[in-house]
Amino acid sequence: MYGLVNRALQQLVCTHHGTRTWDTIRAKAGVADEVFVRMDSYSDEVTHRLVAAASEVLGAPADELLKGFGRYWMRYTMVEGYGALLSDLGPTLHDALAALDAMHARVALLYPALKPPSFRISGVTDDRISLHYHSERCGFAPMIIGLVEGLGERYRVRVEVRHAVAKGEGCDHDRFDIRILGRADSVPDQAVS
Repeated sequence: MYGLVNRALQQLVCTHHGTRTWDTIRAKAGVADEVFVRMDSYSDEVTHRLVAAASEVLGAPADELLKGFGRYWMRYTMVEGYGALLSDLGPTLHDALAALDAMHARVALLYPALKPPSFRISGVTDDRISLHYHSERCGFAPMIIGLVEGLGERYRVRVEVRHAVAKGEGCDHDRFDIRILGRADSVPDQAVS
């Protein structure tokens, strides 16, 4: 996992709970790094330990934290200079979900050790789409729910995301069924016009 991910988690906690809380989480996770270098690679275990410690310290389920982090990730990457990549995903949520692999291919040019997930869509209608998530990493599926919700905010649509099939339940990947509920009346500032 690149440091950019751990930095985003750190910023999310510090913004909402303060630096002292982050220091407590970091200590509980046994993570000595006070600063994560965005382009450096870190063990996935570091991220897992940070999420587990955050769950304990904040008293929130890890799945809920990862879901919230997924939504936050969409805003964070815009601020960190990846807005153009997100803008290139296309004019609709459907287009964006279909273009995720192409975007990860472009990101891999910046991060040569990147082991990106792979996404495929199926069952596309005007208001429904299934997103298939293939990853060698385990435990990050709840983050995908937040990412899709964050993309929905970006494209000014309300979405309902259901983790329909979990990897390991007779399947080699996770599947998320997405229902588009309509245009969003109000969304955060990072939404596209």
